Amino acid sequence: MIDLDYLNFLENILTENRKAKFLKVLENRTKHFTIVVEDIFQMHNASAVMRSCEVFGIQELNVIEERYGKSIDKEIAMGAQKWVDIKTFDNVSNCIETLKNQGYQIIATTPHEKECLLDDFDISKPSALFFGTERDGLSEEVLEKADGFIKIPMVGFTESLNISVSAAIIIQNLTNRLRESNINWHLFEEEILEKRLVWAQNSIKDIKRIKARYFSKL
Repeated sequence: MIDLDYLNFLENILTENRKAKFLKVLENRTKHFTIVVEDIFQMHNASAVMRSCEVFGIQELNVIEERYGKSIDKEIAMGAQKWVDIKTFDNVSNCIETLKNQGYQIIATTPHEKECLLDDFDISKPSALFFGTERDGLSEEVLEKADGFIKIPMVGFTESLNISVSAAIIIQNLTNRLRESNINWHLFEEEILEKRLVWAQNSIKDIKRIKARYFSKL
């Protein structure tokens, strides 16, 4: 449960404009779709994907670090790491099992066989969208365990796009369609309160000292 007294205490430190911005952004946040990047060799691409998640309202980004253990490039992310929930996994199996248990279908983004074109993709089901490495694409495990596939239609000679570009196109398309639908895609009230608390803490300088002072008086 969220400590509402503590939340109110923190939000009283923020400006009215800041609090209003939080509420406006949270109105457009969703966990109906979640994004997964698998073993991204160039970490700036993962950071750019995170930025696209933040811009288009995807609340969670899952990062599989089975081969390349690297940290988010904060310069590329441009602060998005403060507003997006990042979950890390050390292997594909754990990630897929976790997401399936949360009710997501596993969707592989691939330019190859068994694909479904982006505009034809059924947005009604909660989906975890997997993006692969720049060099090798998605692993065989993801392709074998996928419940479905999705492809960006292309009409040129080039058969693939940079992962960060692909993610931006797909996320923008699906979230726009989601907001125009009758699907219940919004965050739950408890999730909204949780994000207000986390974002307030992320917005306040010297939060450790302020938090310690608040709880010392209880």
